[in-house]
Amino acid sequence: MRFMIIVLATPDSEAGKLPPPEDSLWAEMEAFHEELAKAGVLLDANGLKPSSAGWRIRHEGGKSRVIDGPFAETKELIAGYTLIQVRSREEAMEWSRRFPAPFRGIPCQVEVRQLYEPEDFATGGH
Repeated sequence: MRFMIIVLATPDSEAGKLPPPEDSLWAEMEAFHEELAKAGVLLDANGLKPSSAGWRIRHEGGKSRVIDGPFAETKELIAGYTLIQVRSREEAMEWSRRFPAPFRGIPCQVEVRQLYEPEDFATGGH
């Protein structure tokens, strides 16, 4: 079972403000991800640049158009992710509870979502 631990954006992350290199957050994140790797459950992990460096493609009426960032609804944006593969939902919850607080001194949260697997799309007993 694959799960994505999604770091939700904050106004600071959308402004491109990163903690200084000496901030202990970097060491905590590195240690946590090393632990995931040693346990054999880490698939990928990355931070994302602010939405001002991105774009969206809007599909409507059979046409598509590009909408350049930044995007106003910070609470709806993603600042980073960690992708893990575990044996159960409970194991994913256990790992996600240990995820370090991604931002210092401000309320923040991570969201965890399960990915679809090929067998989720099987039809007709295949």
